[in-house]
Amino acid sequence: MARKKSAQNILVWVLMALLVVGLAGFGIDGFLTQTVRSIGQVGDREISTDDYARALQQEIRAIEEELGESVPFRELQAMGLDSQVRAQLVTRAALEHEAGRIGVSAGDASVQRTITGISAFQGPGGSFDAETYRFALENAGQTPSEFEAQVRRDSARGILQSATVGGVETPEPMRQALLDYYASRHDFALFTLSEEDLDTAVAEPDAEAVDAYYDDNQDRFTAPETRSITYAWLTPEMVLDTIEIDQEALRQLYDSRRADYVQPERRLVERLVFPDTEAASAAMTRLEAGEVSFEDLVEERGLSLDDTDMGDVTRERLDEAGDAVFDLDEPGAVTGPHPSPVGPALFRMNAILSAQETPLEEVEDELRTELAADRARRQIADAHDTFEDLLAGGATLEDLADETDMELGQIEWSEGSSDGIAAYEEFREAAARVDEDDYPEIRPLADGGVFALRLDEVTPPAPRPLDEVRAEAEAGARAEAVNEALRARADSLSGDLAEQGVDAFADETGLPVDGFEQVTRNDSLPDLPGTLLDAVFDAEPGDPVVHVSEERAYLAVVTDRRAPDPEDEQTRRLVQAIDEQIGGAVAQDVYEYFARAVEQEAGISFNQAAIDAVHTNFP
Repeated sequence: MARKKSAQNILVWVLMALLVVGLAGFGIDGFLTQTVRSIGQVGDREISTDDYARALQQEIRAIEEELGESVPFRELQAMGLDSQVRAQLVTRAALEHEAGRIGVSAGDASVQRTITGISAFQGPGGSFDAETYRFALENAGQTPSEFEAQVRRDSARGILQSATVGGVETPEPMRQALLDYYASRHDFALFTLSEEDLDTAVAEPDAEAVDAYYDDNQDRFTAPETRSITYAWLTPEMVLDTIEIDQEALRQLYDSRRADYVQPERRLVERLVFPDTEAASAAMTRLEAGEVSFEDLVEERGLSLDDTDMGDVTRERLDEAGDAVFDLDEPGAVTGPHPSPVGPALFRMNAILSAQETPLEEVEDELRTELAADRARRQIADAHDTFEDLLAGGATLEDLADETDMELGQIEWSEGSSDGIAAYEEFREAAARVDEDDYPEIRPLADGGVFALRLDEVTPPAPRPLDEVRAEAEAGARAEAVNEALRARADSLSGDLAEQGVDAFADETGLPVDGFEQVTRNDSLPDLPGTLLDAVFDAEPGDPVVHVSEERAYLAVVTDRRAPDPEDEQTRRLVQAIDEQIGGAVAQDVYEYFARAVEQEAGISFNQAAIDAVHTNFP
């Protein structure tokens, strides 16, 4: 844990150094000209306005990168971001205060290693550059002594933090309990009964049974909320037939993609590079003498055939080796050594790929459709403002369909609808959110089309009439009767299984038996119901388990249960996962309790005016 925290500290300082450089133009240094330079204090440690601004900016950038868009600061405040950042800085300051109080400090050598290892302070050669270091800090309004003091404080804080959680481990009783639950090994026998194993066939359900099943399972026969929606829409496909594409445009598109349609003669080639021409020539001599194969040479070089594979290449790509390789007429032939950009090499030709040319006439329809679709999208985009202006002027969707190329439609939409316009995710999302009071607005579709919709009526969820779902109700009632008969049969047999044992029971009943060995809760048995396996794992050896599901009855009995195998790889991974998750959570709890106690003992105060002043820098 201590090593982990140390690595995290180094990462923090790499990120901090990058942030120092990135914030050079942000305006942080403006705080240095003000009288108030801290937003608060924990014990004897101040939280500077610069640190608060940097921490805020770092969190804001992380959120915006994740969302892919800018977020106004007031929205982030509403989410509590500023409070979270202040809480983090308070914890940091409290630990620094405590480290100072008890005399924990980092030495000069440790500080030097941290700073010189930060990539943002390294020059073109990859080593620490004092001028780069000074320039980056100067742009951020910091002096080397200030920055080094902060590194020293953070290192001391890291030492204290590591000492706090370094010895924390997963409690042994908790580890063993979880290990026993998930990794105990079970052997069990399983008998499966179907309707054919019943002594008496199950009769078809009468009307009373169907009615009862229908009444008891209303959720299965309830229609979802249905929304009656009127919409107007226009897609590129709707206007394709109205768009004319001239031959010159087709020729221009074809010529721009000539590389796709006209491919020169190529070869599949492998290239084996050597350190010098002498080594390459010696290898070629051995190859021609039959002493080694090309594969042997590749292996001698410590490579694999994948490392030598160049794929399909043209004569030009092979540079000086091009003519020699293309003169080879038998796949598998080798030529060389020849110069290459990476050194002298042997080249093996594995296949000849003839030149290919697809004339414009063969792809004309494909290109015409593509050009027409592109122009259709642009045509719809150009008409977007017209559609919006009509709606803003009071036009209805019906008016929009009468006066433009948009087409009118109506749909009874519900969750799961996917026909017609409901195939578009944009429409489904809008249909789920629209209210009857909403005015129609033009919305985009993924293919470049547009639509507008109006909610006319909402029909709440309601049971479908029995006559409409009678076949489904009859099938459900019969399945229920079969399950009941199977349960009764399995219950009557469970006592015999417990008394006779697996083998004798199988001989007497003639039922086939499946045996399972060393099964744990981490194993996957997809053909068996999960609830059956849970019951088996919970059962004591020798106690029968009955489970009925989907017109099948399962009669199981655990024949043996053994402790987890500590040598099993899956068990080892489980122990590691328990220690990482539970041990890590316990360590985090210990750290948080310690930090809260330090904060309370040190005392916390804030300067709201300074906090507000920092916030004014964020739009």
